[in-house]
Amino acid sequence: MVRKNPNIKIGKIYYSLLLLKPMTKLSLCAIVKNEAKSLPQCLESVKDVVDEMIVLDTGSTDNTVEIARELGAEVYHFQWCNDFAIARNEALDRVRGEWVLVLDADEILTPEIVPNIQQAIQDKNNLAINLVRQEIGAAQSPYSLVSRLFRHHPEVKFSRPYHATIDDNLQLLLKREPDWRVVSLPNIAILHYGYRPEAIASLDKHDRAKKAMEGFLKANPKDSYTCSKLGALYLQSGKEREGIKLLKRGLKSNLAEPGVLFELHYHLANAYSRQQKIEQAAKHYQKAIDSPILPKLKLGAYNNFGSLLQSLGDLETAQQAYSSALEIDSNFALGYYNLGMTLKKQGLFTDAIEAYEKSIALAPDYAYAHQNLGVVLLKIGKLPEGLSAFKKAIHLHETQNPKEAEKLSQGLQKMGFSLV
Repeated sequence: MVRKNPNIKIGKIYYSLLLLKPMTKLSLCAIVKNEAKSLPQCLESVKDVVDEMIVLDTGSTDNTVEIARELGAEVYHFQWCNDFAIARNEALDRVRGEWVLVLDADEILTPEIVPNIQQAIQDKNNLAINLVRQEIGAAQSPYSLVSRLFRHHPEVKFSRPYHATIDDNLQLLLKREPDWRVVSLPNIAILHYGYRPEAIASLDKHDRAKKAMEGFLKANPKDSYTCSKLGALYLQSGKEREGIKLLKRGLKSNLAEPGVLFELHYHLANAYSRQQKIEQAAKHYQKAIDSPILPKLKLGAYNNFGSLLQSLGDLETAQQAYSSALEIDSNFALGYYNLGMTLKKQGLFTDAIEAYEKSIALAPDYAYAHQNLGVVLLKIGKLPEGLSAFKKAIHLHETQNPKEAEKLSQGLQKMGFSLV
């Protein structure tokens, strides 16, 4: 039985449609294609949390469909049309739940977030719940905020052909029916493995994203969200001039949400930093840091601002920036490494060693952390420990960057050290 909330104005048609279907409380909704390797982990993470799993296959040639069915999912088929929003909405039409959780095959739901989700969907005023996603393999900006949990309302649909999102329709609905609200859960809810370099290369994500977003921007030239995403993509692919131009265009819009404004300032700051335009970079980093968004989302801004300050010799302020990042997330390995670099330059070797060791504890394969730990250990006279750290760094470099391994080995040999 679905009860209408008297405090919220929803059309009678919505409730009539819901009553025609047998109701479940929470539904998983996913679109897939050739995800046999990653899909089991995704579905296993939610099968005991949701009441149904809806999987829309868009043309798999591997055994993705069989795996989904074996794990209890209802599988439907859809001919791919190069538009993620259309595909997601097709999957959404199959959902019977009152609430919808959207995951991709390369994402898993963290068990720790489940009680928070169960509590949030009981609130009769909540329309959508933003979730924090951890980008596995993204050292600079490891967190993002995604709209992936929402009430099954007929006007909450996906838009945009790439980076498909419900945000546009949410804003329209909230303007008409202000009693609804969108809330955010601060803890990590989703682990995303799709932005590791090998995953991006194998799925040709950059080319697909670029083509889809360029087409959308042509029809919506003032859309700040697309300016942010496409501008960042241009910067990443070396098209710095085009990227900066788009990011500036996005900032001219008065309609950008705080999260979009943060990204525009953050990416512009990164671009100006690479161009050694220090004042512009510092200004945009500060604006990004001042944005009214979840602190976890600002780690990249704090970290990169610290690196900018460190390059200018302002080591104390750089140290403050890194420390601020680590106060937000004590598991930020790159933050500890950069803090160690700053402490080393200040001659605070004992503190630097502690920072490097924390970085290594979180990221054992971080070759440069081992390497710089070795430098500091030698400086304080701990020769065996220092050479052991260098040996580990060389071993890691040999698999990650052979030229760096050779360079480090030759440097140590010139100093009279042997690692044999």
